[in-house]
Amino acid sequence: MINKVGQIMLYVNDQDEAVRFWTEKLDFTVIAEENNNQGFRWIEIAPKTGAETTLILHNKEFVSKMSPGLNLDTPSLMYFTDSIEQLHSELKGKEITVGEIVNMPTGRVFNFADFEENYFAVLEK
Repeated sequence: MINKVGQIMLYVNDQDEAVRFWTEKLDFTVIAEENNNQGFRWIEIAPKTGAETTLILHNKEFVSKMSPGLNLDTPSLMYFTDSIEQLHSELKGKEITVGEIVNMPTGRVFNFADFEENYFAVLEK
């Protein structure tokens, strides 16, 4: 039986820029990097504070050639925070596109976009 989500694949156009965005702007860390020197390279990243699930950054163009028909769309991801106003302010200060904080039945939430204009959400837990 499946008991947790281990990794989420993010297919990006520029892996190096994606690593910079997630590590420099969102304070993630690189867990591992693999490169077969034939075009297949992936980078595993995660928040620095004890995340059980990691993100794997794959080269979208390479994967589309390797696996035609694979859905390479960005998944809809929801991150959690204990201090939504502070995080919202920090991301704005780092010139990240962020939406307004809104009240939802599950709590306060806002969206932010990466450098490729993929949107993600943050929920205060």
